[in-house]
Amino acid sequence: MTAPGPTDAAAGDARAPDRDLVSPPVIRFEGVALTYPGPPPVHALRPCDLTVHRGEFVTVVGPSGSGKSTLLNVAGLLDRPSQGRYELDGIDTRRLRDRERAALRGQRIGFIFQSFHLLTNRTAEENVALSMLYNPVPRAERRARARDALRRVGLEHRMEALPRTMSGGERQRVAVARALVNRPSLLLCDEPTGALDTATADGVLETLDQLHAGGITVVVITHNVAVAGRGGRTIAMSDGVLREESVATVTR
Repeated sequence: MTAPGPTDAAAGDARAPDRDLVSPPVIRFEGVALTYPGPPPVHALRPCDLTVHRGEFVTVVGPSGSGKSTLLNVAGLLDRPSQGRYELDGIDTRRLRDRERAALRGQRIGFIFQSFHLLTNRTAEENVALSMLYNPVPRAERRARARDALRRVGLEHRMEALPRTMSGGERQRVAVARALVNRPSLLLCDEPTGALDTATADGVLETLDQLHAGGITVVVITHNVAVAGRGGRTIAMSDGVLREESVATVTR
């Protein structure tokens, strides 16, 4: 699909190019919006359509307060939309109870945040393994899967290290491994390089590039236009309105 013009932007339409689909999109929004009640009401996410297919790398860029985090919270099943239909892997999430939403989120979505959220008194391996506590993974498998996830992000030599002995880049890669260990359909990243220096951030972005090359669906929320340029598709947000942009337009 070509980038939408002003009329499309007002409607909040951002769809991936047509393709021969074997499976349903990982994300499908149809008229999804989120309004926080007032007075006055706050329209954090205006009605929008969005499709993210399996294996895509999508970046969402915009200034603070533009609605990026609201979009991530809705896509990550952390917030319920006020209106519209959200399908995750073809599953209509509208009528799911809170417990069912939590289970679906744990099984199919991995999160990476700006803050690492690691337990300081647990090793890298233990931090990764703990994310499997609420999924039906036998105890005997947890260690093997945690170690495999750490190898995928290049930390096979730091499995027994505590977070306080690790660099910022290493801690973020532990967070990436933790997000991957449950084998999610979708990796949601909220400013994953915001707390890192340029060289360290480049290393984390290269890790995301490698994961995407391996078939992981990645969505990165960022205010940094250079980070936005790493994606195959870029979505710009402003005042809760979502529109597809070319990377050249966003990075100019």
